Amino acid sequence: MDDEDGLLNIEISDDEANKNEDKAARRTEQTEADFQAVKRGYHAKVENGNVHAGITLPLPPGANKQHIQEVLHAVEELYFFRRYQEAVDFIVKVLHGASQALDENTKNLLGVYLSRCRERMCTPS
Repeated sequence: MDDEDGLLNIEISDDEANKNEDKAARRTEQTEADFQAVKRGYHAKVENGNVHAGITLPLPPGANKQHIQEVLHAVEELYFFRRYQEAVDFIVKVLHGASQALDENTKNLLGVYLSRCRERMCTPS
């Protein structure tokens, strides 16, 4: 069998490889001055149990997935920090004011958190 004319004898031109490298370089290219400007303005986002304070309620009827995820994250955070009464109050406010914006799965999940928070409040630690 002749290796020069084989089926797997494939050559890649340098132009295609350079195009891919150029595209990646343009996408990731950042000057040192740009990096330092970003570094000076960067502040780490610290979430310490107050995500629910930044959520405007009621949610609009056409609330997107990001808004709904933010509500769920706020409830989970309150539950994690064992702030059960605040979680109950927040869940009730969400369910009464924004029930049209929520899908059934989200309503069910909020209901689970509501019952768990109420159970935890009744159970001594």
